[in-house]
Amino acid sequence: MLHLFCHVKHETDRAALRAAVTEAVAEGIQVIPVAVQGHKADIAFMIIGPDWWRIRHLQSELRVAGLTISDSYVSLTEVSEYAQSRPDEYKQAKLYPQLPPEGLTNWCFYGMSRTRDVGANWYALDFDERRKLMGEHGGTGRAYRGRVLQLITGSSGIDDYEWGVTLFARHPDDLKEIVYEMRYDRASAIYGIFGPFITGTIGTLDEVLDAVGVG
Repeated sequence: MLHLFCHVKHETDRAALRAAVTEAVAEGIQVIPVAVQGHKADIAFMIIGPDWWRIRHLQSELRVAGLTISDSYVSLTEVSEYAQSRPDEYKQAKLYPQLPPEGLTNWCFYGMSRTRDVGANWYALDFDERRKLMGEHGGTGRAYRGRVLQLITGSSGIDDYEWGVTLFARHPDDLKEIVYEMRYDRASAIYGIFGPFITGTIGTLDEVLDAVGVG
């Protein structure tokens, strides 16, 4: 999975962007365009597929079409070690997500890691304690079923944080509420490190390009 965060320029070529995305989708790559709120980017692309070469080729095509890539995040879909007993249907949804979820068009992304501080070293806890803490954390998230879908992808050794977290929500305040509430769980309150948050709205490619001013 590749999250790309881009700024548009006067010379950004709408037709070239549309052609690049259309071709990638036809070859089995999922491309979710996002109109980003705020200054961190104009447009984000969440790109999912099995072929890193093809994903990298799309990144190059977007740049050649006139986008300036201001930030990025690389990660892999995964099933958490604490969820190995979950049904195969659950595991398949984590490994091979079909996105975006219908009706959940409000979106945010952030990186996160676990602390290694003295007295708060996540990796010094035994597995059962970590599983207990994650069970508590997951229980909070499940209360938002239908309002928020959370996709956690692994990035240890691949990017700056250990996981990338992508949230899809029905309303913008759902994003705020779930993150606020989950920070009180011990897994976050004691052991969580969070990166910058980037927020936006999912739409069709044309809707997003209209919103960010690509003519």
